[in-house]
Amino acid sequence: MKQGLQVGVASVLLLVLSLSTVSRGFATPLTLLNRLSESSNYLTKEEIWFNQTLDHFSPYDHRRFEQRYFEFLDHFRTPDGPIFLKICGEAACNGIANDYISVLAEKFGAAVVSLEHRYYGKSSPFKSLTTENLRYLSSKQALFDLAVFRQYYQESLNIKLNRTKAENPWFVFGISYPGALSAWFRLKFPHLTCGSLASSAVVLAVYNFTEFDQQIGVSAGEECKAALQETNQLIEQRLATNGKAVKSLFRADELQIEGDFFYFLADAAVIAFQYGNPDKLCSPLVEAKNAGEDLVEVYAKYVTEYYLGSFGVDVQTYNQKHLQNTTLSEGSGDRLWWFQVCTEVAYFQVAPANDSVRSSKVDTRYHLDLCKNVFGEGIFPDVTATNIYYGGTKIAGSKIIFTNGSQDPWRHASKQISSPDLPSYLITCHNCGHGTDMRGCPQSPLSIEGNAQNCSSPDAVHKIRQKIIEDIDLWLSECQEDSDI
Repeated sequence: MKQGLQVGVASVLLLVLSLSTVSRGFATPLTLLNRLSESSNYLTKEEIWFNQTLDHFSPYDHRRFEQRYFEFLDHFRTPDGPIFLKICGEAACNGIANDYISVLAEKFGAAVVSLEHRYYGKSSPFKSLTTENLRYLSSKQALFDLAVFRQYYQESLNIKLNRTKAENPWFVFGISYPGALSAWFRLKFPHLTCGSLASSAVVLAVYNFTEFDQQIGVSAGEECKAALQETNQLIEQRLATNGKAVKSLFRADELQIEGDFFYFLADAAVIAFQYGNPDKLCSPLVEAKNAGEDLVEVYAKYVTEYYLGSFGVDVQTYNQKHLQNTTLSEGSGDRLWWFQVCTEVAYFQVAPANDSVRSSKVDTRYHLDLCKNVFGEGIFPDVTATNIYYGGTKIAGSKIIFTNGSQDPWRHASKQISSPDLPSYLITCHNCGHGTDMRGCPQSPLSIEGNAQNCSSPDAVHKIRQKIIEDIDLWLSECQEDSDI
C-alpha cells in the first residue's frame, strides 16, 4: 500500500537517539538535461507516496494523483535540523542520487527529501499522454506541487516528532531545469524556503538559442571546432548521395527525418562539453584531421561507442514517430519534455548564421515543425510570457545561488551576473560542465558522487563549494533568527 511517512513511534525514538550526538553548525539537449538522475548510485531508492492536486489553478477541479518522493534521514539533526529539498526534473526520479548534496547534508545535519516531477516516472496523472491530457504539465503546476509537498512533509514530520506548528528551516536544490525550478520556487514562495541553490539553472526561456552552439565552438577551441564543422559538411554531402549507408554507420537507420538525424549528431557532440568530457570528442577528431583520416568514420566511432554506448542514449529519443506515442511507458519522458519545450521554454538549439558546429538544417522551422507534428496545431512556446512570469536572467528574487560551469553551453540561459542577494559563481576549468558544483568532473557514467578530483582544476570547484557553504550557513542562520522573533 502506498503511504507517506510510515514511521512508527519506536522508529522515531530510535532516530532521535541515534542522531542526537550530531553537532550543531555545519553539517536535454532533449531529455538529457537531467539524464544523470538515472544513475544507480543513490543515497536511497525507497519510494514513498502522497496524493497531489492535479490542477492547482482551478477551484472546481478536485482530482488528485499519486506523486512519488524519497527521504534520506541518516544525517538529520533531530528535531530542528534543516530540510534539503532536492528537486527532480524531466526524467524518472528513482531515488536521491549520491552527489555533493550528501556532503552538504552531513555538514549541516540536514534531512534530504526529493519529489518526482509530475507526469515523469511513476508520478503520471494519466495513462494516456495525449496533448489534451498534458495540459497540466507545466513549471507553474510543478512549483505548486513542491509548495504543497513542502507543507505536507513539514506537517507530517511534526506529527512524527509530536510537535505542533514547528517549522524546520528548508533549503531547495536543483540542477539544470530543476535548477530553474529551485530559483523560481524561492522567487514565488520565499516564505517556504530559506534559500535556493540553482545549479546550471536554465531560467531564461529562449526561442532561438544560437548562443548554445557558439559556446560549444568556444569550449571546443579552434582546432576541434574546425574538425567538427568539416565533419558536418562531409556527413551532409554523403547523406545526399547515400543516406542509408551514412545513417547505418551511426546506428540511426530509424531516423527518417533529416532534421532528427542532424539533431542527434549535434547532441552527440554537445554531450562531451555539457558533462565534462571534451577530450573524448576533440582528441580523436583533431588527430584524424591532422592525419588525413576519414572524419566521418572517426565521429561515428565516438557516437556509437561513447554517446550510444557509455552514455547509454537511445536513438529513438530523436525519432518523431517515437515522440508521437501517447502510451505511458519508460520512454515517455522524451515526449513529456518536448511538450514543455514546445509550450513554455523553447531552448531551440538552432544553428547560428555563421561559424556553426551543427547542421544548418536544425533551424527554427525544424523545431516548429516538430512541435506541430508531435502535438498538433496551436502548440507554440510562448517564451515572452514565461520570461515575464519568472523574470528570465533579470529574476528579482533573493537568496538564490546561481552556479555554472565555464564550458557548459546551457550557462547562457542562466543568470551569470552576480548581485548582493543573488550570487552567481562561474567554475572555470577545461572540463567544467553542467552541474559541476554538485557532480564534479567528468560526469555520468563516470563520476556521479560529486568528486572534483577529476576536474582539470579541482581548486576551482572547491572554491565555489566553499562559497556555497558560506551562503547556505548564513541564510539558514538568518532563517533561524527570523523564526525566533
